[in-house]
Amino acid sequence: MFAVIRTGGKQYRVAPNDIIKVERLAGEPGEIVELGEVLLLGGGDGAPQTGKPTIAGAAVAAEVLDHTRGDKILVFKKKRRKNYRRTKGHRQALTLLRITEILTDGKKPSKVAKAAPKKAEAKKAEPKKAEPKKPAAKKAEAKKTAKAPPKKAPAKKPAAAAKPKPKAKK
Repeated sequence: MFAVIRTGGKQYRVAPNDIIKVERLAGEPGEIVELGEVLLLGGGDGAPQTGKPTIAGAAVAAEVLDHTRGDKILVFKKKRRKNYRRTKGHRQALTLLRITEILTDGKKPSKVAKAAPKKAEAKKAEPKKAEPKKPAAKKAEAKKTAKAPPKKAPAKKPAAAAKPKPKAKK
């Protein structure tokens, strides 16, 4: 059985166990995502079933394998004889999916997402215990907390020196 799905403004022909690259989808690696825009179902018993525009109750379940980025493309703009040139690069954010099953009649995916340990949780260790402060540190804190002398007002600038008057012409 195969299906034609639409995601990220593009259409893909998929079958179970296919691996496809689509535009970035929400979800962590190992999670199951459901793609609900199924345009065509075929390969089963009988003629292909088409949607108007989508097939109601049909969905495709896929496992997120990885988030990656596509190849770099260069975007070059130029206007002749105007000394105008602009170059920009672009790398599309992609998600790598493995199609697990094609669902019809409003069924839910049978495979449950695997709970993979997150990198951030694995890196977190037990919080460090506060070390006892040394006596020298206590003295320094005491000095800081003591009343500071009042700040002096900034000194006034002396008046500008008078400019000599220009001599008169005779």
